Amino acid sequence: MAASAGSACAAYPQSQRFKVVPSELQLKPLSQDSFAAYGEVIEARSEDQTDADRKPMNDARFLRFDSLATTDIQPGCQAIISIAQCLQATTLPYAITLLERHPLGSQAFIPLQQQQMIIVVAETSPEDLPGELVGFVSNGQQSIQYHRGTWHMPLIAFQQGATFLIVDSNDTRPNCDEHLLSEPVYISASALSG
Repeated sequence: MAASAGSACAAYPQSQRFKVVPSELQLKPLSQDSFAAYGEVIEARSEDQTDADRKPMNDARFLRFDSLATTDIQPGCQAIISIAQCLQATTLPYAITLLERHPLGSQAFIPLQQQQMIIVVAETSPEDLPGELVGFVSNGQQSIQYHRGTWHMPLIAFQQGATFLIVDSNDTRPNCDEHLLSEPVYISASALSG
């Protein structure tokens, strides 16, 4: 299995490629329940949080929503906070050609501007390969955290300059595996309109 240290990912050789059945992926609305197998949805959810998880702060000028996600970092790793800025906007239709995963820790992406995100994930098969792809679209006010080891499409954004806060791990050990798809899977131009 090819991997590299830190957050850079290394590609798998041609012999490690796998087949994906659908050529166009249907996206469903992102929700905590539908995304639970892959990670957490990070959002201020007044309706489904307990009073213990909603606390006033700073002389009650703010309402703090606690415990929206818990970082899962392997022993010996350090949790870090980074910012990624989009240099090249993605346009639809978009061809997904690879998935990646991070075995040493969870990874959160928090948009710093209100924007929709497309999230594509897969559970790990018994052969330690990505299984069936599942796609989600956020409502523009949601963020996500992938569970440690969750196969996912690399981050894309639809606006140049869009910025994301990233919470993940920093380590000298390999922490990014990639799998090239044997054929692209497409996200259609109408994916964000529905």
